[in-house]
Amino acid sequence: MSNLDEFLAGERLDDVVFYLSDAYLDDDSRLREVGEETDGGVRLILDGETGRSAFQAGTGMGAMEFAKTAMGAEGEIARTLDGGACPFAEEEPDDDHGVQFVFAFAEAQNEEVGGLYAEGDVVHAYAHCTCGESYSHKWVIGDRDD
Repeated sequence: MSNLDEFLAGERLDDVVFYLSDAYLDDDSRLREVGEETDGGVRLILDGETGRSAFQAGTGMGAMEFAKTAMGAEGEIARTLDGGACPFAEEEPDDDHGVQFVFAFAEAQNEEVGGLYAEGDVVHAYAHCTCGESYSHKWVIGDRDD
């Protein structure tokens, strides 16, 4: 089972996923050496502290600050955490809408909180689009097959 499969199965709750698109990432970036190449960029699965530091180094912003701004808009982020559908594409059809980067973490089931958290472990994913907007998507682990 790959690190991504383990993360998506809820087996790596202390880790984070950080994806950078080829368009956003320099060709000679050190992140290419430590991450997994995908069709459109590089995905890293790292322990939480290291992942947050890598995110800040790669984007120039704090991971949790980015997450807070992205929570303002709900979109769809690919289950593989390396793509998505910008919710602003309809209202801004002339802009380019490609994912520049994604940051994701999983939170353990918490019945006391209720809602999704009572149903199981929850993936929180946040994406930044080439149009300049950011958005979020969360789901219960095991509810998505795509």
